[in-house]
Amino acid sequence: MGSALEAARARRSSSKVTDEAPTREELLPLVAAAGRVADHSNLTPWRLIELRGDDRLRLGRAIGEATGEGPSTKPLRAPLLIAIVSSPRPSEKVPEWEQEAVASGVAHLLSLLLDEAGWGVMWRTGAFVRSPAVAKAHGLTRREKLLGWLYVGGRPPRDREGFRPGVDPDRILGRMPGGERS
Repeated sequence: MGSALEAARARRSSSKVTDEAPTREELLPLVAAAGRVADHSNLTPWRLIELRGDDRLRLGRAIGEATGEGPSTKPLRAPLLIAIVSSPRPSEKVPEWEQEAVASGVAHLLSLLLDEAGWGVMWRTGAFVRSPAVAKAHGLTRREKLLGWLYVGGRPPRDREGFRPGVDPDRILGRMPGGERS
């Protein structure tokens, strides 16, 4: 296993995956590791839902209901979907937006861990993510919010490495106004 820096630099979204997928047993240690994300007051304001097999068909019907179109085939693009759910807990110290940020952190870290483990993964969303039909299909409570799905499958052989432009750190890492540069 490499360093976190190496894993982050090597990460690529996989828009196409094969029919292979990690088993639940293979997922559990990755989920446990992703759960180490910074979490003010250790509220664990998130949960994950595995969608395999016919679960993906039910999601496709819910997306169709949300969009007013026929059942969507999008959930069939990967053998495993992992729904990321922000599940806020009552707290006087930690506002809901911060708890949702924790759930987003878990999603990103889990996608990085899956990628490093050799799986193809892509975080997908859409306008229907917050629709009542899709929330109902996932069994969400009134306070929970769906943040999207990690589409997971085998990584197909690549003819060439995908290109992703880098970030110019000098452009986005600034100082507070009035501060001196060191």
